[in-house]
Amino acid sequence: MENRILKDLEPQSVFKYFEELSQIPRGSGNEKAISDYLVNFAKKLNLEVKQDKALNVIIKKPATAGYEKAEPVIIQGHMDMVCEKNKGTEHNFETDPLQLRIDGDYVYATDTTLGADNGIAVAYAMAILASNDIAHPALEVLVTSEEETGMGGATALDKNDVVGRTLINIDSEEEGTLLVSCAGGIRTCATLPICWIDGPNSNVVDCSIVVSGLRGGHSGMDINKERGNANKILGRVLMKLLNSVDLYIVNLNGGAKANAIPREADATIKVYENSLSLINSKIENLNEILQNELKSSDPGVKIELKVLDKTTSKCFSKISTEKAVSLLCLMPNGVKSMSIDIPGLVQSSVNLGVVITGKNEIEFDSAVRSSVGSLKDEIVNETVILSELLGARINAHSSYPEWQYDKNSKIRKVFEETYEKLYGEKPEIAALHAGLECGLFKEKFGEIDMISFGPNLYDVHTPNEHMSISSVKKNWEYLVEVLRNLK
Repeated sequence: MENRILKDLEPQSVFKYFEELSQIPRGSGNEKAISDYLVNFAKKLNLEVKQDKALNVIIKKPATAGYEKAEPVIIQGHMDMVCEKNKGTEHNFETDPLQLRIDGDYVYATDTTLGADNGIAVAYAMAILASNDIAHPALEVLVTSEEETGMGGATALDKNDVVGRTLINIDSEEEGTLLVSCAGGIRTCATLPICWIDGPNSNVVDCSIVVSGLRGGHSGMDINKERGNANKILGRVLMKLLNSVDLYIVNLNGGAKANAIPREADATIKVYENSLSLINSKIENLNEILQNELKSSDPGVKIELKVLDKTTSKCFSKISTEKAVSLLCLMPNGVKSMSIDIPGLVQSSVNLGVVITGKNEIEFDSAVRSSVGSLKDEIVNETVILSELLGARINAHSSYPEWQYDKNSKIRKVFEETYEKLYGEKPEIAALHAGLECGLFKEKFGEIDMISFGPNLYDVHTPNEHMSISSVKKNWEYLVEVLRNLK
């Protein structure tokens, strides 16, 4: 690849493969090209490789000299990425490569997500597979598909394709923190039928309401940071207006992914012209309120009202408008409970990530997470009751289990001892309020010893996602030393 942006970064092999990965579109559900790329990579190295029907790729490399009797080790990450971009950015995630750039110690993609979640895991694994001077036991590199949209690859994996029972997951985002437990999750989709009517055609205008300027973030990692949810804010705005003026919804849309806190949301509404002054006043007041409430987490939040040049003939009926706004306002969102056992850990939460108006219905998509299965079920139950009361159908799907702490983990001990030897301090042992595939692997394989770690990543699942160059280097050296110690 000519004109490489990351060619001077260390470790060169890791950044070389990361940049190659960044040239291949690999949003969830669009992984055939990246999966084939990994297969061809393995074949060029004469390594054993399998690509299954779900496009998971398993690459096996024999142990180096002196490690033949060591237990085989699985190095695991996922090939897909969350595709988010700034509004107005011309980027087609189905066809266009990411535009990488370096800013100080960080790698970004210009106006889009970077895909370091989880491209860095794949780049690490490729660099190890390609190396001739790293000591290690027999390796099985497992790169899964569709992790970001419900862990479809891990769910479809045939357990007989993998023999190792020690797994190193590289899907964590904080240097010096070893993850030993994670939340389980499930997705819910509430579908509200729309009754379309011919709207009033006298003294009526169409207006757009846009909520923007929010930071967004990962619906697991960032849910405790009290960042604004654009969908919920839009619901609050519409309810405030609905209580003051006659309005009819024409469309309602917000967010892009269920597992990303939505940064933007918008609605087109039909209102009487003589109510515009009052609406403007309400919007102005809400802007002041939100800028005060979110001054620390989202100082750029804003609500904009614009009168459109043209009016549409169709709109939601009054009842459909009221039900849609009520669902938007009442749909569960945010932190639901905190762990008593682990201070500071979110125990259960839900994120109303996507709202989209279709031809005959509106969908409200949420990502539910909990480290306690019964609490996950309870959040789903709340969503079901609310949805059915307002006449919406509800579907729960893409469930995955939690990963519980194993006090007898051998791989954790090796990671701890290696870290302390290298850096003179103990790593943090932590649980994660986000979904890792480790929960599914535990359910699928039974007795399996796992750990999750990774370099510093920031603002994942947003266009501001960036990755620390120095942290990538440090964690590479750490991983290489861990493998050397697994003898």
